[in-house]
Order: sequence, then structure tokens, then C-alpha cells
Amino acid sequence: MYERVLVAVDHSDVAQRALDAARELALLSKGEVWVLHLREREVIAQMGDVPSESAADAESPVSAAVEELTKAGVTAHGEARNTPYGHAAREIMADAKEHDVGVIVMGTRGRSELAGLVVGSTAHKVIHLADRPVLVVR
Repeated sequence: MYERVLVAVDHSDVAQRALDAARELALLSKGEVWVLHLREREVIAQMGDVPSESAADAESPVSAAVEELTKAGVTAHGEARNTPYGHAAREIMADAKEHDVGVIVMGTRGRSELAGLVVGSTAHKVIHLADRPVLVVR
């Protein structure tokens, strides 16, 4: 099935459901999971590079996810890194290609279709950029 899974996590409640789905897919195929958290940073004139969260806050969902997956018997790798605001979808796709994953698993914050189109969601952007299956968990 899917021997390599990429799961994108954040601090939302739905991230845990996405992690659960990634774990189940990996267990079915005895595969491995890459856990990714992107720390979006905004560049503001006169202020420079402004992080949306601390490095420790960015690393915490990744380390917790890797620990949870490992306890469940899944080989897991994790990374938290910076990305410019609005570039998360491209970064997720780059990681999917780099690790040659069979599926990308991520959550959606449950915005309506209209709100997602107006505001633009990362999941929506990944779906449109993807060259492989994307499992969006609500």
C-alpha cells in the first residue's frame, strides 16, 4: 500500500487525527512516516523576519508525534523548520518528493469551501500541487 507516508502537523486538534491516519497507513504496509511541521515566518519591513512561534513550540508537535509513532511500532522521522509565510504547500510537496512518499496526510481546519477559497488553505494548495495522493483529514 503506502510504504512511505508524509504527515504535516501543527497545533490544531485535527493534526492528531491526521497523525492517527498516517500511523494506520504505515502499520498496514509496515512503512515509515515523515512528520513535518513548518514554522511560518513573516518578513515585515523595519522588523525583519518575524516568527509565528518559538523554535521550541515548533519542535514540540514533531517530537511528540515521532515518539507516539515509535511506540506504536512505526519507523518515524521528524523535522520542524522555518518557511516564509504562504510557502507551506510548496515545502510539503518538496518533502514529499525528497522522501519519495506514496501519500501525504494532513488536516484541514474545517473552513468552509468559500472561506478556503478566499483565505486559501494549505491543504487546498497541496491538493492542487500534488502529483501523488493526498489524504485530508477533518
